[in-house]
Amino acid sequence: MNTPRTPLPVVLAGARGHGRSHLLNIRRLQERGLVRLAGVCELRPLDAAELDGFGEPEQSADLEALLASTGARIAVLSTPIPTHADLALAAARQGAHLLLEKPPAPSYAEFRRMADGIEAAGVACQIGFQSLGSHAVPAIRRMVEEGAVGEFLGVGAAGAWVRDEAYFRRVPWAGRRRLDGADVVDGVLTNPLAHAVATALALCGATRAEDVEHIETELLRAYAVESDDTSAVRVVTSAGTRVTVAATLCAETSSEPYVIVHGSQGRITFWYRQDRVLVQRAGHGPEEIEYGRTDLLENLVAHVTDGEPLWVPPAATGAFMRVVEAVRTAPEPRAIPAAHWHTEEPDGSAPRRVVDGVDALVDAAADGLRLFSELGAAWAPSSRAELR
Repeated sequence: MNTPRTPLPVVLAGARGHGRSHLLNIRRLQERGLVRLAGVCELRPLDAAELDGFGEPEQSADLEALLASTGARIAVLSTPIPTHADLALAAARQGAHLLLEKPPAPSYAEFRRMADGIEAAGVACQIGFQSLGSHAVPAIRRMVEEGAVGEFLGVGAAGAWVRDEAYFRRVPWAGRRRLDGADVVDGVLTNPLAHAVATALALCGATRAEDVEHIETELLRAYAVESDDTSAVRVVTSAGTRVTVAATLCAETSSEPYVIVHGSQGRITFWYRQDRVLVQRAGHGPEEIEYGRTDLLENLVAHVTDGEPLWVPPAATGAFMRVVEAVRTAPEPRAIPAAHWHTEEPDGSAPRRVVDGVDALVDAAADGLRLFSELGAAWAPSSRAELR
């Protein structure tokens, strides 16, 4: 006879904005009896409508005190990027296991401080790269290892999204490289399209910091912000594999981001938000496959209760953090001359800036593993920032 388990008490830090998705996921798992929302950490308490279905969990702006009073076993952190390391370590001091939103930290030094502190505290930490919970990732890795597309040549990724001026006004740290003397690094590659970078690295098996040999960045911006909104990065792994990611928030048309695994006899395209894969290879017709996905909070609960392996522990994001560090230490993003972008003002929406021809350039970069400057973009820099 199976004895019913007591739901694990969870505290959510940051329940508005993107944190709303975590609140809804906690509700889903609470209905299954896996967790219980014990507390919410917000500067302004949630009202009854926001907490519909949760009863009256304890609320406080002090995460550590809230964890102590609720005895929460898990803390879900969806707070501003500069707060990640300190809040994660505060939770670890209280013995709480963690689901930490991406990017895990704004610098490699902060990442190491956080990861080392969590390890010393003996708690588990899952980094919130949901795309890495897709069952397509290990499946594609197996295809590559079995030679499905011939010799492995490299990985490209493309992300073309539309974001308007209101996007950069939604929170004080949006579009900032630094705020009040602290690193933020809220660039297109490191935050909104960070999954493209992390997924591309995962598909070539380069997830640890030591898997990265060399990084080149081209950081640009059309908006009047500090951070980059249109950028490309090329990573050379310790195995000599090239990984190139191109992304923009100034697209002509918003589209699903994707990653391409290039082989000598074909390619595998992965639309990572949809868990959809297209395999194209010599001598075969195209094959499209849809995969399942493991929810990262559910996986963390299974890890805590049953010892299931974590899908995205901090070590599996070390290579991504090397890219964050390369972006952080690169020269300030170059402004794209006004002659190469225009403003659109959709009815009822904030104005948005569109870089002319950028959608095709993003696709070409992923297809050819090339940076914008190598594709002849008139607005791209002639020299690139490099990190070894």
